[in-house]
Amino acid sequence: MASLKMIDIAVNFTDGMFKGLYHGKNCHVPDIATVLNRAWSAGVDRIIVTGGSLEESREALAIAETDGRLFCTVGVHPTRCNEFEESGDPEKHYQDLFSLAKEGMQKGKVVAIGECGLDYDRLQFCSADIQKKYFEKQFELAYATNLPMFLHMRAAAEDFCEIVERNKNRFTGGVAHSFTGSALDRDKLLSFDKMYLGVNGCSLKTAENLDVMKGIPVERMMIETDSPYCDIKNTHAGMKFVKSTWPSKKKEKYDQESLVKGRNEPCLVRQVLEVVAGYKGLGDINQVSSTLYHNTCRVFFPQDLDAAADALLSGHNETD
Repeated sequence: MASLKMIDIAVNFTDGMFKGLYHGKNCHVPDIATVLNRAWSAGVDRIIVTGGSLEESREALAIAETDGRLFCTVGVHPTRCNEFEESGDPEKHYQDLFSLAKEGMQKGKVVAIGECGLDYDRLQFCSADIQKKYFEKQFELAYATNLPMFLHMRAAAEDFCEIVERNKNRFTGGVAHSFTGSALDRDKLLSFDKMYLGVNGCSLKTAENLDVMKGIPVERMMIETDSPYCDIKNTHAGMKFVKSTWPSKKKEKYDQESLVKGRNEPCLVRQVLEVVAGYKGLGDINQVSSTLYHNTCRVFFPQDLDAAADALLSGHNETD
């Protein structure tokens, strides 16, 4: 099964579900190690653990330090941007993020600034003005660290693209992760030459989602699970292209040999790959996988490109 090489660019390992906590109720033991073993067996080669606040970014770094194949982001999610002001000293909060990013880079673990961006679907958590202010501020972080950006855009394409346009020379590249926007949103983002789009189960829900995804060139795409969220459900339009399945059980009947029903995990990034290749009508899933892998290395692991990804690509070209 593991002949494919995949990188899952978005896993929320700091989420309580990976500690066995669901809505405050403890259902099973913490099981990141078990989840990782399943991922490696499925052909996942590396995982980027998402940080969405200063505290969560610290935790993401600690998790990333437990395995050579784990990496992480440092940043503040749009819905959590109140934390800059609530800290009492927004500038110190920024400096703390900067210090953490530098520490994580020295350890070879922090590969992006994020998750940051704009989310106008959830303004009840943070106003648009605060979101915009601290989205812009995090470009300073990207510039100071020379890191790419791990971005979030929900129902905010116009303001998001305006801020990216203003700051496009301040970051080395980026991915708008968990992309669920319209064809127009897609084309706006693709007009930035160093922007990639991250596709997961939420990007493959409806027939319209699939059509929008079809218009993202494979050369500008990355794949992710955004676990424990965004799994591909039986009711989703993309499901008919899924080939790989794993046994699952309800959380109350936890068994480490099975997935937890309704909890997404990184091994399932393989299903995202299958839907992308299937709906686009691309027969050679290895080639699709290799292109996506190369894209991800270009942005997040540039130091590897010369060796791993290019060898992988030339190997494929010889066998075509």
